[in-house]
Amino acid sequence: MAEFKVVVADPETGETFQREVDGQDANRFLGRELGDEIGGDALGLSEYTIELTGGSDETGRPMREDVSGTRLKELLLEGGVGFEPSREGERKRITVRGREIDDDIAQINASVVDGDGDVAAALGEGDAEDDE
Repeated sequence: MAEFKVVVADPETGETFQREVDGQDANRFLGRELGDEIGGDALGLSEYTIELTGGSDETGRPMREDVSGTRLKELLLEGGVGFEPSREGERKRITVRGREIDDDIAQINASVVDGDGDVAAALGEGDAEDDE
């Protein structure tokens, strides 16, 4: 059975929130690809739309939008997701994972793209100190 850690970013405030999803909620992510927009019901954000922006598998290999399917692939990278060069012209062969979500994915990164209100309040993460 699928189980994911989903990291949701709120671009308006710059905050991120982590949620563990499993069971039926995790099955909503299976077969989706990076860039897909889905409802936030699985995360408790029923009034929001989220976009899948990235992720990684259980060994830490990043997902890349330019690799199809769920497969692993070795790429010679000059930069971007999976490799940050330390000097100009540096290239490196890196193993990355495809853009489709399957059981091998451990973390999914998402961003809120549509919805009104405070995302922190919807997730129950509001500060009690601010109310006093």
